[in-house]
Amino acid sequence: MKRNLIYPLLAATLLFGACSKDFLDRTPVNKTPEEEFWRTENDVKLAVNAVYGKLSDGMYSDGASELVHAQYPWESPSTDISSGSVTTALNAGWDYIPIRTCNYFLDNVDKATMDVALKERYKAEVRFIRAYLYIPMVERFGDIPLVTKVLTREESNVPRNAKSEVLEFLYNELQDISTKLPASYTSDDDKGRITKGAALALKARLYLFENNWEKAAATAKEVMGLGYSLFKVSSESELDKKDDYSKFVDFNNAADQNTFRLGLRSYEGIFELENKGNSEVILDRQYIKAVQSQSNNTLLMEGSVGGWSSLTPTQNLVNLYPSYKTGQPIDTISSVVRAANYAKADKADFVKEFKNRDPRFYASILFETAPWNALTKEGGYTFAWQSGKSNMSQTGYNFRKLVDPASSREQVDSYTNIILLRYAEILLTYAEAKNEISGPDATVYDALDQIRVRAGMAKVDHEIYGSQAKLRELIRNERAIELVLEGSRYYDIRRWKTAPDVMKNIYNISNGLAQKRVWTERLYLMPVPQSEIDLSYGVLTQNKGY
Repeated sequence: MKRNLIYPLLAATLLFGACSKDFLDRTPVNKTPEEEFWRTENDVKLAVNAVYGKLSDGMYSDGASELVHAQYPWESPSTDISSGSVTTALNAGWDYIPIRTCNYFLDNVDKATMDVALKERYKAEVRFIRAYLYIPMVERFGDIPLVTKVLTREESNVPRNAKSEVLEFLYNELQDISTKLPASYTSDDDKGRITKGAALALKARLYLFENNWEKAAATAKEVMGLGYSLFKVSSESELDKKDDYSKFVDFNNAADQNTFRLGLRSYEGIFELENKGNSEVILDRQYIKAVQSQSNNTLLMEGSVGGWSSLTPTQNLVNLYPSYKTGQPIDTISSVVRAANYAKADKADFVKEFKNRDPRFYASILFETAPWNALTKEGGYTFAWQSGKSNMSQTGYNFRKLVDPASSREQVDSYTNIILLRYAEILLTYAEAKNEISGPDATVYDALDQIRVRAGMAKVDHEIYGSQAKLRELIRNERAIELVLEGSRYYDIRRWKTAPDVMKNIYNISNGLAQKRVWTERLYLMPVPQSEIDLSYGVLTQNKGY
């Protein structure tokens, strides 16, 4: 039957070609040939906007840490990385396609006739995106090819550059880029574009990832002088007011309850659509309403409200949220006791574990009986774990952080921008680096206090955290709970060399095994995919242990 269809079509095509050869030489109406592009300022603007689409967040990388469980191996390599079952068949983030897109732009942009200053700014924006793409690769793989132009077929087999060479290139790039970009944009059309602050913030992150304390602190300090501030709210919505936290927190009085509630709302509000582009945002991934949506609601919510539970909190994360009352770490209970409490019909004993926690806990984690009236149109939603059911968490918890309740409530796609760099990270970078250089001082405490007070927590107790070692513990804990799902934890536990201590089996609230995890020293670096080595005819070499 297929032959009966193909032969007449082929004959008609040949006949049509013989009669009208010129027709086949016409420009397709839905495409612009390359030789007709790169002419005008608008061409360049459209190309830059397309390159921005290569920016992505690091949410899934946290699934390769002890704080987050990534339960579906087909969604990302994090499931395999966290389990330790890493082979050379796995691609853990080796990807030069978006980098080639950046290089293609930079190779061609000078063909266009346009304002020179604007062209240089656009170049700087694309160079930033290229640097942003390179950082996770150099941190995961170590030595990687440093490619800064579009390669011909003959040039395509490129060996790995030393990690030190790639890092030096990135440091210099980001510094130069920072001199070519404005601190902010006045035009609404340009808001959301990469700024001087973004270039310096990314540079500070890279210095921190490399434990380069002096330069991390100095660069973070530069960003701290650019006018960013932590986002805060002064009131709650009517829907939010319906959430009853009095059964979870022993409030001293009405003022205490107000401090707690505004801390919770300030933290969760950073990531909500109505507060996009707020004072804390240094760079975010933009989404256009009714044109391009993002999928955090689907990936993070549980099955009964349309989610997949792709990334869920582990008990390791839950245990890190300190006491709201004392500011100190909580006394954890054993998994056996927790399971026994959960098995009771009355969940009162189970819920005791979640009482009087840091407001960021309630803003980030959904646990049994947790209220969230703003999530559904009907209101009255409380979280209930349904073990073993489709699209449910395997740990017993779900994330609330990064879920946009307004989109869920209205049952529409989410167009919330995803924050890639924010001011709280800069404060934590400064605090960690400065503490490592010289121990506690007033500037370190101030950076931490800004974050804690915004969240409704008390300031750092100088007496308890008066030594470099004790303050180091606090700073690392603050990074975990403040930045979870924002892509830093995978790199943090490797640079701190704590991965062997924390990458252990994870269990659910019924004490069932959620994921078996094995740590070996080779996991400090990921393997170069064997498919890439094969394509290079052996020019690429493999990392040790694979």
